[in-house]
Amino acid sequence: MIPAWLLPEYIEDILPPYARAAEELRRRLLDLFDGHGYELITPPLVEYLESLLTGAARELDLQTFKVMDGLSGRMLGVRADMTPQAARMDAHLLNRQGVTRLCYAGPVLRTRPAGMLARREPIQVGAELFGHAGIEADLEIQALLLAALRVAGLPDMRLSLGHAGLFRAMVAGAGLEIRAAESMFAALRQKDGPEVLALGTDLDPVWREAFLALTELYGGREALDQARHTLPRTRDIHQALDDLSRLMDAAKDAPVSVDLSDLRGHGYHNGVVMAAYAGGQARAVALGGRYDGAGGVFGRGRPATGFSLDLRQIMDCLAEPEARRGILAPCEEDAALRCRIEQLRQAGERVVIELPGQQAFRGESGCDRVLARTATGWDLQPIQPIS
Repeated sequence: MIPAWLLPEYIEDILPPYARAAEELRRRLLDLFDGHGYELITPPLVEYLESLLTGAARELDLQTFKVMDGLSGRMLGVRADMTPQAARMDAHLLNRQGVTRLCYAGPVLRTRPAGMLARREPIQVGAELFGHAGIEADLEIQALLLAALRVAGLPDMRLSLGHAGLFRAMVAGAGLEIRAAESMFAALRQKDGPEVLALGTDLDPVWREAFLALTELYGGREALDQARHTLPRTRDIHQALDDLSRLMDAAKDAPVSVDLSDLRGHGYHNGVVMAAYAGGQARAVALGGRYDGAGGVFGRGRPATGFSLDLRQIMDCLAEPEARRGILAPCEEDAALRCRIEQLRQAGERVVIELPGQQAFRGESGCDRVLARTATGWDLQPIQPIS
């Protein structure tokens, strides 16, 4: 018999003091977004399936839990990503004509983990910018993402840039059909050179070699310079390289590189893509990029760009948080004691009432001080270990 306390695979509780540290980080990130003009939204946990799977987000289809709605008889989906929900709000509910900046924070649920050490219930914190097609919006999102990574205090942080629009331009130039393009996309993500060559057997040699070159085009500005000499000289390809060049220039001293086969993100991305890494992990702690037109299914296909971070994974990259210490107060009916407790709480202290019979378990309280009655009133004293 399966124990009642056992959770499903890749589903975990967050225990103290990690839960408190995660909540404090969530607040700092939302405060950062608010300071840049991003308005907080709270999307629902479930929606009708078709509204969650906008655009070309096939990966989201496979990642989405589906359930029949007992009221309408329609299929519902549990959100696996909040970006499509933000696009729906921008397109259908807010209906603004100018730029809209939105942010969000909350859990999402996925049918399978992204890797062996991943979880199926990430806590997603993100920011989305709608209504501007120019590179200026991508520059703003990149700057905000870098600021968020700094707020989180991530060690060994780096940002990798790619461009889904470059891949799409190459697909169009090579004349790849949809199925072949999907296979090429998967091979490039794995940097599988032999598979790329095999998939390009029937292509013009120029395009076959260009796809193969993508697997080797990564690094600093030298990778972009090499790409300009290696890839076909089409307008869309060179526009994508120009966009990446501007983003690298704007990052200044931040650890930013390019990887032209790093096509991470979801299938709805169609421009610049971003992946942030930290703590020596191979799995990205944040993903983002441009996804113009995702709101088209809701009646307004606006330009859009943004990113989201996985708060749980970020916590994995940080040092173990310290438990917050507090003050124990006796369980007595005393007006002076109540007044002292209120003063301490108003000053930001954590004051815990020690209920009768609990003195032997003081070590479990997380408190290091106690309120004790003295000749001058109720004073703080260090807790003495019980021998």
